[in-house]
Amino acid sequence: MCGRLSQYRGIHDFVATLSIPNTLINYAGDQPFELYNAAPPAQLALFHQEGQFLRADRVRWGWRPRWAMDHSALINARVDRVAHDPFFRAIWPHRAITAIDNWFEWIDEGGPKKQPYLIRRKDRAPILCAAIGQYPHAEHEPDEHDGFVFISADSKGGVVDIHDWQPVALNPELAREWLNPATSEKRAEQIMLLQWEPPEVFEWFKVDRAIGNLRNQQSGLINPSDR
Repeated sequence: MCGRLSQYRGIHDFVATLSIPNTLINYAGDQPFELYNAAPPAQLALFHQEGQFLRADRVRWGWRPRWAMDHSALINARVDRVAHDPFFRAIWPHRAITAIDNWFEWIDEGGPKKQPYLIRRKDRAPILCAAIGQYPHAEHEPDEHDGFVFISADSKGGVVDIHDWQPVALNPELAREWLNPATSEKRAEQIMLLQWEPPEVFEWFKVDRAIGNLRNQQSGLINPSDR
């Protein structure tokens, strides 16, 4: 998974996709995020479950433990390692969902510059991405060390035409189970490893190379390119 994505809808669109009836504790705001070309360390909307409530915060994309401050913050954690990697030990129990609209990959097609592609769901629904992190909650005020990482997986064909790795995307039922504090770590690992959305759920197409410039944030960046 490349470090570029879109999160342009508002928090209530993402909540509707999750279909969690519990009261929302919303620190992410009610307006559309309008992030068409986001990269680390962008503040992205992140969901976690706090008791019986769903909570939404804006949290920095990228994290490192306090004992590794000389290490670059990581933005992804490999699905086959994260549960047992000492780097992520402190945040592995802190499961979250980041709902995004699409992500981007760059492919070498033999030209002078790599070609960017946009990947999204065919049904245009938000992509519910498994994540872990350090984030605000009832007993933890916002902290300069807060951050999160996406869990990424081998794309196993289909999306592999674009890139070998993709975010672990879950259907709403599994996303709710992933978020539920009552879900055991063993079951969470099973969901993460075996039950994510298959490649046929997604579609991809070329977009304009202007997406490569982070100063470009126009909504037209997510439209198909005929070049």
